[in-house]
Amino acid sequence: MEMTAEAARYIAIGLAIGIGAMGPALAIGLIGKSAMEALGRNPEARVPITTNMILAIAFAEAVAIYALMIAILLIFVA
Repeated sequence: MEMTAEAARYIAIGLAIGIGAMGPALAIGLIGKSAMEALGRNPEARVPITTNMILAIAFAEAVAIYALMIAILLIFVA
């Protein structure tokens, strides 16, 4: 069975968003785990820990948004 250019494009789109979202998902999980451990050790530092956690999650999520933009570009441009 031959793979057409359109089939290869759809595979590339799936890989772009699939792999591109896997890293940020793992990073957000590790950030949340570390924040919960830090809160368990020092509950009084809730505000700075939460602030830093939200900032780190935003940076990690930006990578997934970039992967989504690449997938959208592959759909409409290629």
